[in-house]
Amino acid sequence: MILRLAALLLLGWAVGFVIFVLGQGQPADLRPTDAIVVLTGGPGRLARGLEVLEAGRAKRMFVSGVGREVLPAELAYANNAPERLFACCVDLGFEAVDTRSNGPEVARWVKRHHYRSVRLITTDWHMPRARFELSRSLDPTVQVVPDAVRSSPAMTALLSEYDKYLLRRVAVVLGI
Repeated sequence: MILRLAALLLLGWAVGFVIFVLGQGQPADLRPTDAIVVLTGGPGRLARGLEVLEAGRAKRMFVSGVGREVLPAELAYANNAPERLFACCVDLGFEAVDTRSNGPEVARWVKRHHYRSVRLITTDWHMPRARFELSRSLDPTVQVVPDAVRSSPAMTALLSEYDKYLLRRVAVVLGI
């Protein structure tokens, strides 16, 4: 009986992992949103956000999880973006330290600006967990447009992210 249950759980985990891998986030079209939200931590994320912002497809951009020592001018320089763009239209969030804390930080910013739609930019493999955390914090009327930055993660990174995603969902169900 226990062996069958363990086999069933393992099968469920494996099928879920295949669905997770096949359902990786995709880049979104350039439909306009009120704002752009970029979660730090992976290559290409900030560049994608700046591309969309410079194309005029959103009013402002929020970068969540920025190190406290980082200055806007440094980010502008590192991303070959005009400082004026950062001065007018980019806000940096210094409170979040992980995906879980990105949600409340982003939600406070969205609420403060009264935005009704945001483009969420993160890496493709990170999108499911990022969307989950954001959905738990944002007002349910806020539309989230997922805009994934394509990557080529190692299998170990995919396995780790899938396990984090599952564990977080289980923790929420259990109220932990």
